[in-house]
Amino acid sequence: MEQEQPARVGRRLAAIVAADVAGYSRLMGLDEVGTARTLREHRKVTDALVAKHGGRLVKSTGDGVLLEFPSVVDAVECAVAMQAVMAERNSGVPEDRRMLLRIGINLGDILIEGDDILGDGVNVAARLEGIPEPGGICISSSAYEQVRGNVPVEFTDLGEQTFKNIARPIRAFAVGLDANAHQTAPPPTSTPRLSIVVLPFANIGGDPGAAAHVGLALDPRFTIRRWSEATKARSDNPTFLAYSQREIEGMRMAGAPEG
Repeated sequence: MEQEQPARVGRRLAAIVAADVAGYSRLMGLDEVGTARTLREHRKVTDALVAKHGGRLVKSTGDGVLLEFPSVVDAVECAVAMQAVMAERNSGVPEDRRMLLRIGINLGDILIEGDDILGDGVNVAARLEGIPEPGGICISSSAYEQVRGNVPVEFTDLGEQTFKNIARPIRAFAVGLDANAHQTAPPPTSTPRLSIVVLPFANIGGDPGAAAHVGLALDPRFTIRRWSEATKARSDNPTFLAYSQREIEGMRMAGAPEG
């Protein structure tokens, strides 16, 4: 009789996000009903962001959530969006009543048990969540290697961190949050165009005192108006005047500034 083989344990690589509300117990002590209601309202918004970025809610633990994403880039982008929307929702709220999230993100191998996920990869995310200041995000080096250059935020190397019940040190990175990072950057303003204009003046008037002239303008502030004023000073020379007016017209057509 063949011995029955143990069932194979399901595994997969995933981005795990652990988040909770900083100081939630204190907030509950101030106003239980109001705090619970506010948390539910915030969760409606953050849950929609999770779904938008392709994540799923694994479980909720009171004020905390455990999320899973197939892409670590999506996980970090979702976390940044969550912190941005929470900052907006906390605007105008007294500082001691604000609900601020702390978020930890890890990329690792996880065990599958029904709809739940287990294992070292989950534990690391939960430990990273305790590092950042309220309103911050901390990610592991495994997540950082995949998202750097792919998410428009800056990262600060926090060095190796030692966690309880984690056998090895974990290198951590803080995510720099910019209030305007989620907005489209305005197009760069055009810089003034420098112009080089060479103006040849041939001496065809028969006056030996009227030498050939060359005008050179490197500074865009040297405008047509100023050049026109210069030609007025030489209006007694018809040859110079005829050539300068023609060159001025050429400068206008070339887009030189009018003053």
